[in-house]
Amino acid sequence: MKRFLLIGGLLATCLPISSFAAQGIEAITVASDGKSYSVTLQVLAMMTLMTVLPTLLIMMTSFTRIIIVFSILRQAMGTPQTPSNQILLGLALFLSFFIMTPVLEKANDEALQPYLSDKMTANVAIEKGLEPFRAFMLRQTRADDLEMFLRISGEESPSDLTVVPLSLLLPAFVTSELKTAFQIGFMIFIPFLIIDMVVASVLMSMGMMMLSPLIISLPFKLMLFVLVDGWSLVMETLASSFFI
Repeated sequence: MKRFLLIGGLLATCLPISSFAAQGIEAITVASDGKSYSVTLQVLAMMTLMTVLPTLLIMMTSFTRIIIVFSILRQAMGTPQTPSNQILLGLALFLSFFIMTPVLEKANDEALQPYLSDKMTANVAIEKGLEPFRAFMLRQTRADDLEMFLRISGEESPSDLTVVPLSLLLPAFVTSELKTAFQIGFMIFIPFLIIDMVVASVLMSMGMMMLSPLIISLPFKLMLFVLVDGWSLVMETLASSFFI
């Protein structure tokens, strides 16, 4: 009896939804070009955009370089669990927002606000909104990396780099960001590596070969990092590297 009641309740719950879906939601206009889309299509487009946003955050902003440098810094200090991943991601996210603020403001003024005011169509707004990001990525992309992807794709190098398609600019930008991040990480790693080598040499000269040098060098690395105000230096270096 309980099984029949459960089945009946499920059917009663699903019937209004199915009939509502069959009738559909009355279409509304979402663009100034006169095209109309149903609310269900809007929800589908919004959910699709939400899944793509993390990829866009990594691929088109300063986030990649920042999070890689923070990860290398944590390994160089000998504290692989501190700060935690959540803290590093939060720092990288807010520092990326600080760096990308001029780009976001320009995209908002030139694309989003005119679109919301029905002064341009959705396609034009997308093109206008991508222009600040394209300019940002071009400034940070090495010419060699861009030439490599142009050569792989079989396309000739255009005289105006602003017309380079995003399918080529995005991988070139990410490749350049990886190179720059590892270069900065290498420079950060050197002082901590010197401390590890000095501590290991001292312990070996004292015959304390069974004692791990990492245990002894960790307090010295933390003290050095605090004395030189390491976090401020790292964040200043990362932020200034995008404005040079």
